[in-house]
Amino acid sequence: MSLPQFVYKGHGTGNDFVIYIDREGKYEPTADEVRHICDRHFGIGADGLIRLTRPEYVSDLSDEQISQCRDGGAQWFMDYRNADGTLAEMCGNGTRVTTLLAQRAGIAERPGGAPFSLGTRAGVKRLRSLGALEPYGQDVFQVSLGPGKIGDLDTYKVTIPGTPGDAAGTFVDMGNPHVVSVLEDGKATLPAVEKLSLIVKPAVSPAIETDQNAEFVRIDVCDKAAGTGRATMRVNERGCGETLSCGTGLGATAVTLRAKTGISHWDISVRGGLLRVDVSDDDVRLTGAAVIVAKVELL
Repeated sequence: MSLPQFVYKGHGTGNDFVIYIDREGKYEPTADEVRHICDRHFGIGADGLIRLTRPEYVSDLSDEQISQCRDGGAQWFMDYRNADGTLAEMCGNGTRVTTLLAQRAGIAERPGGAPFSLGTRAGVKRLRSLGALEPYGQDVFQVSLGPGKIGDLDTYKVTIPGTPGDAAGTFVDMGNPHVVSVLEDGKATLPAVEKLSLIVKPAVSPAIETDQNAEFVRIDVCDKAAGTGRATMRVNERGCGETLSCGTGLGATAVTLRAKTGISHWDISVRGGLLRVDVSDDDVRLTGAAVIVAKVELL
């Protein structure tokens, strides 16, 4: 077995992970092991697996990527795998859970300390530990996701097999690909956000060469005078289906909402909780809680 004897179970607003620290590069998982450990009936159960290790111990990274981590001050790398065993470029909720575990292991600093630089396949991300922060939770972190690259608004048609209607979607690259559909903009005929069936994978037309996550959004409050808004989002993630939260999906959602409304600061509710997203021209900052649930011995 390529997994260590002990692993942890954690989540960021319900987006859950099996996670462990691999200090010496001994425990790179196989795709079969990831699928088994993430299985909710035969394994521990998770949306994905995270190995926190040194960049040089990640076999799919190029020399250039390893150098980028070092140049960016990242001594540690979030080696993230989707529940189906595929590699993933980035996971916003996963960065927070990873940093919380790193704190408890003495790798990252506690609240008020220096930001933690974390390598990912989408580049180096920096996380600030904010401690308890209402209304978001106890162990709250803010991660700089980098700039969101948005395509033309509403250029894709999004449907859900078995569900009548469709919606217009906007492509956003957050280091991984997303198509965001705002359902209350007069262009959608899908049911309300709460009534969607996201067990099945949504279809996007025209097809995108790289498989994408799909977000469905309702605008709840749009206060242009204050420059703030509230929204509700659900998401189907590639490689694992519907999840209770998606960090990069929240970033893509806020980028799309900013393009449609001009508002840059959003509180977004997902099925797993509430998060804050602040968008500027050169960065998307995601603020939310992380939780370590248990330490698990593998038999």
